[in-house]
Amino acid sequence: MSRPVRTTEFTIVFVTRAAEQGWRDVVATQRNAVVGAWERLTSDPVSEDLACHALKGELGVVTHSGRNWARRQYELKRGARIWYTVDEPNRTVHLLAVHTHHPNATKSGATAAALR
Repeated sequence: MSRPVRTTEFTIVFVTRAAEQGWRDVVATQRNAVVGAWERLTSDPVSEDLACHALKGELGVVTHSGRNWARRQYELKRGARIWYTVDEPNRTVHLLAVHTHHPNATKSGATAAALR
């Protein structure tokens, strides 16, 4: 049985197969933390705090579905990260990437183009 969804909750969708695989991988290693991430992303994905915030600079904007979006990050334990965008009018969170370790792009200052 799947969990019932509140009418006020955001729906989470995968933008890429790699994000879907990364999600499965991080669930396998950090199940409790991922449950917390799910609860946050379905209830309040745009509030800023230390664990959940917009990325800055070139990493802060990504293009998908034909438009530019603010790229956000949810930080899990051991450097794992969930990168996502939020479509507030449609109450949808688009998971772009799920990293099981700290992404090199944020360590080295790689450009957003390298992430596409």
